[in-house]
Formats: sequence, C-alpha cells, structure tokens
Amino acid sequence: MLTQLTINNFAIVQRSDIEFNRGMSVITGETGAGKSIAIDALGLCLGQRTEAAMLREGQDRAEICATFYIEPSSPAALWLQAHELQDLDSAENCILRRVINADGRSKAFINNTPVSAAQLKELGQYIIQINGQHASQQLLKSDFQLQLLDNFCAHSDLLKTMQETYRTWKALRHQVETFQQRCAENEAKKQLLQYQTDELDLFNLKENEYAELEETHNRLSNSETLTSLSQSALQLLSENESVSIDSLLYKATQYIDELTELDSRYADVQTMLQEALIQIQEADSEIRHLSAHIEQDPMLLQETEQRMAQALQLARKHNVKPAELVELHKTLKRELQTLNEFSDSEQELLAQEQNAYALMLESAKALHLSRRQGAEKLAKQVTKSIKQLAMENAEFSVLLETDNNKVSANGSDGVQFNLRSNLGQSSQPLAKVASGGELSRIALALQVLTSDKTAVPTLIFDEVDVGISGATASVVGKLLRSLGQKCQVICITHLPQVACQGNHHFLVAKQTVNGKTETKITALSAQQRVKALAKLLGGSTITETALANAQEMLELVS
Repeated sequence: MLTQLTINNFAIVQRSDIEFNRGMSVITGETGAGKSIAIDALGLCLGQRTEAAMLREGQDRAEICATFYIEPSSPAALWLQAHELQDLDSAENCILRRVINADGRSKAFINNTPVSAAQLKELGQYIIQINGQHASQQLLKSDFQLQLLDNFCAHSDLLKTMQETYRTWKALRHQVETFQQRCAENEAKKQLLQYQTDELDLFNLKENEYAELEETHNRLSNSETLTSLSQSALQLLSENESVSIDSLLYKATQYIDELTELDSRYADVQTMLQEALIQIQEADSEIRHLSAHIEQDPMLLQETEQRMAQALQLARKHNVKPAELVELHKTLKRELQTLNEFSDSEQELLAQEQNAYALMLESAKALHLSRRQGAEKLAKQVTKSIKQLAMENAEFSVLLETDNNKVSANGSDGVQFNLRSNLGQSSQPLAKVASGGELSRIALALQVLTSDKTAVPTLIFDEVDVGISGATASVVGKLLRSLGQKCQVICITHLPQVACQGNHHFLVAKQTVNGKTETKITALSAQQRVKALAKLLGGSTITETALANAQEMLELVS
C-alpha cells in the first residue's frame, strides 16, 4: 500500500508531501491544474523513462520518493528478499526513490540502495497498478482481453505451469530442429567419410607397413650393388690370404701373444685383438649369409612399387605423409562412428519432444477449462455491472476459441470480448459496435471485477470515468468505493458523484509564487471537502444550493 509520496522540483511542483491511507482516495482539481502530476511522478518511481524537461524550470535536480507498506508474505516482500533489498530495520516499509539531473540522467534507489530502472519496474508490478485514461483503448486488444480474463480467473498456478511446460517443449523443439539441421549437414559429411574409409579399408595399409615397403623396395632395386659390395667386403675380410683383414689380424695376435709372454702388460692388448678377430670372423659369416640371400625378384619389386605408389596417391589426396595413413584411417572411422551415433539419438530426442508436447497440451487444456468457466462468470458479472451503468439492454459475452496448432506460453486460447448494445441486435466484437462511452463503462466494469483478483495492493484510476455522468457516475463511484474495501484505490476524477465516494480527498490547485506557477496538492478536511464538491457541482461560483447538495452527497455516502 502506498503511504507517502514526496515530490521535489518536478514539472510545476516545487514541493509536495502527500500521505495516503487505506480505502479510496480521490484527487480533484480544475482542468490543467496538474491532477496527473502525482501519478506521473509515481510512475518514475516505478521505472518509467526520465527526461530533462521533467525538472521544474530553473532547477538542476528533481527528486521523487514513494513509501509503501509491504505485507511480509506478499510477492513484493519475497522479491525484496530475493534481491537483498529489504530494509532490515523496517522490513514492512519500502522506499522507492528517483533522482533526475538537468541532463536527463537519473539515479534509482530501493531502500537507499542504488538499483536500475528495470529493477524499479520489476518491483513495481507487485505493488501498484496504474489504469490510465486510455485503458479503454487497450480493451480492444486481444492479448489485453486474455490478460483480463486470466486476472478474473485467478489461476496463476495454471498459467505458471503452462509457461513452464511451453518453455520446456519449446527448448526441446529447438533442439530437435537444430539436431535435424545438423543431421542434414552431416549427411554429406557422412557420405564423404564413408567413401574415404571404404577406400582406406580396401587399401588396408598396416601399421609400419609403409616403412617396410620402403626397405623392401630399396633392397630389391639395389640387389646387384648389394652383391658386388658384399663380395668386395668379403675379399677384404678373409678371402685374400695375403692382405685380408682376417689374416693380418691373425698375424698381429701371434706377435702380441709372444709379447705377452715376455711382458704381461700386453695382456689387455692381447684380449682386445682376440675379441676383434672374433668380431671380424662373425662379420664375415653374417655378410656371407646375407649375400647368399640377396633377392633378385622383379615381380616382387613391381608389386612393392605399385603399393607404394597407391600409398603416395592416397597420402596426397588426404594431405598427409604416407606413414600417417594408418592413423588417418583410424581417425576417419571414429568420426564416421560419431556421426552414425549422432543420427541414432534422433529418435530419443523426438520422443522427449513429443512427451513435452503432450504435457504442454494437457496444461493448455486445464487452462482452457478454467478460462471457459471464468468466461461465463465474467460475462454475467460484466453484463450486470454495465446494466447499472445506463446500458440496460446491453449484453456482454466472451468468445473463447482454442487452437492446439497455435500454442504459446499463454496457452492455446484466443479471446474476443463481444457486445450486444441493443435488443434485436447480434453480438459483435467491441471494436465494431462499442461507442467511446460504452467502451469506457465496460473497461471500468472489467477493471473493478478483475483488479481485486490480482495480488497488487494499490490500484490507481486516472480519469477512467471520462464520458460518464449523472446516475451512471454515481454507480461508478460506488464500484470504486467497494473496490477500496479490498485494496487501496486512488482515483483522479472530475465527477462529484465519484469524488464523494472517496474515503479521502485531495485537491490539486495552481497558484503563483514569486512570479512562478506552482501546483499544490492538499489533503482536504471535511469542511474543505464540501466546498470542493460544491465547486465540481456548480462551477467557479459556489452557491448555497451547491454546498447543500455537496453536503447531502457526502452524508448519503457515509
């Protein structure tokens, strides 16, 4: 509930400090006096956009401060706790403050903690609802009609479930679409990978095979050279008895043997030469063995060259070295397997999406049933209310259509408010048949019927009674007063029939101070209120008759 509004240097208000109470408060004043300034200032505390032109002329700073009483378990209190913005010393109070500088920039505060304008707006939706002069025009919009119906039905749990199931399905639907798109993109890649792996499967190069091919090719292509060099080495090692390494080394060992007998220090040399002789003999034996098995196989050489050529061709195709083909083959197989497994998971994802879709449709159905019941009740109550508002022959109806092919976060329903203005006429959409005055009365009836269904503790009506007068205005006043028993109502009006219904009365008036125009907002006493109502009744000249009528109006209300 709004308890206090302080305005400094805003528009033509120098300073105003207004205290509000429970029930219905009315704000009256002459046209142009600035009755809506308080509402505009309050809107800034609720996160509306600021401009430099909002400052009082000659001032470099404007400040608006709104104090609210917050119920401990209300959505606003929970929001403050969640954002750690509650006043620990006075948890039941919440102060919203907005400071505007001359350059149009502003600062926002909740309980003296700096916040963004978006946070003010987010909190504002839980503490106050402003119904402006053009609210009746919103009534022509289908989405606003749906919102009013939902407010009347008070099925926030169903709406929350609907939104959650819709978001879940929408996320899965997006995953499916993304998955299918990737599958389509992967198909061409799969075909290429399949071709490449099939080609490498057919070639079937083994681990280290290419190195072995190179060695075999080198051996076969140089067989004559290998034979010639082997024979030359053998001649040097042992076949030439006069100059072979074997014979020379043997003679050297004989000399060293004799030296060792004479001098033991030659023993180590003796051992080395004996080992060398053994090594030479073994080398000779190995060369003889290898040279005896030197291959001269033209067919094998041709086969080896062909396989190496194929390996080189595949390596060039894949831009790798021939020795890297085996590892490339393994990598391509893994990629192909991953793509195949990716495609296989489509059915599981589709099943999840279908289950989410079924749950969403169940939520939409439950919401539809609640709306259908609420639509019947709302139509009857609006019809009853507008008959009291000088629309005796009118009948209000709500057309509810559902289409499961057009499901949104708000369900599958489309709402259309219809009106039959006169007997003998058919029911038509409001946009086609409702006049401006009829639309205003229907809008007011709907606001009264639906506003008390919401958790918002303060409702503001800014001249919603435009186009209404006489007995109809009296009914409007009674409706707003009855609503004030359920929540706080602040109403800006120019009708005495509405103003007299208020529990509290504020007067907005212009005055000139030091050559500058100022707007003052004053809480009226009982006697002052009689005069204010008399002025609404009789104009600028207040007669005794007008005063008597005003007094009578107030007495009838109380």
